[in-house]
Amino acid sequence: MNLKYSDFDDQFNAFVFELNDVLFPVKDYDLQVYYLFANFLEYLKPQFNAAEIIKFVKRQYDISGNTGMFEALQLAFNIDDSYQQNLIRLFNNAQLPLKLLLYKEALTLLQEIIINRKQVFILAPDNVKKELNKIKQTEWHGMDPFLKLYFDEEIGVFPIEVMFRYFKNTHKLKNNEIVMVGKTSKNIFLAKLLGIKFINVMQ
Repeated sequence: MNLKYSDFDDQFNAFVFELNDVLFPVKDYDLQVYYLFANFLEYLKPQFNAAEIIKFVKRQYDISGNTGMFEALQLAFNIDDSYQQNLIRLFNNAQLPLKLLLYKEALTLLQEIIINRKQVFILAPDNVKKELNKIKQTEWHGMDPFLKLYFDEEIGVFPIEVMFRYFKNTHKLKNNEIVMVGKTSKNIFLAKLLGIKFINVMQ
């Protein structure tokens, strides 16, 4: 994300950020989970080699990300279906070996927004357990009290207009005071539908 606070119009009082691959690289979370999973397998059954599994995961991740990873591991290492639930639990609850670090530019931008007394919101995907686990294990550099969290799941429960009206009323905001920073097509559409500014970090 190559954005600076000076790039934004001073009219914006609320900054809404997507979480994954906008504030921090989701790959850092995923690969740590697979590291734990590989070591879990090796501990249970010594025929599994954790180092080989991790090497395979990194190579596969560079090709297709997290999509179809368990199925690829099954084919490569003959892993039983029953272990998929263990992997899901790890994604939701894992205690990571290392803290998740914000992108340097994102950290600087968030700090400047907060220093300038603007509001910061994080819009996370709808797997609440997993996303909360990421957020809890991210190094926020003391900014935690200034961040307000919303989930896609909350928007999905209500019509978008109802949820957005609640959001604006709760935080005393107008449409032209809100800017969303992200990259997903869903949120690009959401911002357009609601008439708020969207900055696409992929451009």
